[in-house]
Amino acid sequence: MCKLLTAIAPVMKEQVVKLTTKGRYAVMAMADLARHSSGSPVALAEIADRQEISLSYLEQLFAKLRRGDLVKSVRGPGGGYLLSRDADDIRISDVILAVDEPIKATRCELGSPKGCMPSAGRCITHDLWEGLSHHIQLYLGSVSLGDVINGRIAGRLSFEGRPAATAMAANAAD
Repeated sequence: MCKLLTAIAPVMKEQVVKLTTKGRYAVMAMADLARHSSGSPVALAEIADRQEISLSYLEQLFAKLRRGDLVKSVRGPGGGYLLSRDADDIRISDVILAVDEPIKATRCELGSPKGCMPSAGRCITHDLWEGLSHHIQLYLGSVSLGDVINGRIAGRLSFEGRPAATAMAANAAD
């Protein structure tokens, strides 16, 4: 996915598809929580240390994730956060949307009839970028936290930089 966004960004110029730090950090923190909880609450300070994210920033993100019913908090000694449901039941798109992070490739306001042009019309490539946004949403909606932490991402690269299936086949031939 990162390669796709890197490849299209220069073409799009000011219509860059981007996932801001807020969405990226929320996904990283949720994946960390899914990997390390084992049924016990995980302190945000531990996630902050492992993921190198500011604790105060994580506190803000987790307040939104809690309101989005993706995590539950446990107070007191040994407290922290737990996923509100199984990692396989939490979609990456749910995490991103919970922290108020729309993903779009157009400059137009979502749901607005106005376009991105100074005349309020839509640019000639609007439908192209809107279609890309739709595909990104579909992809992120098809991937769960469980997929991320268990390495079940289609197109995942092996440590050698080759697609995982190709690397496995090459290693089997050796």
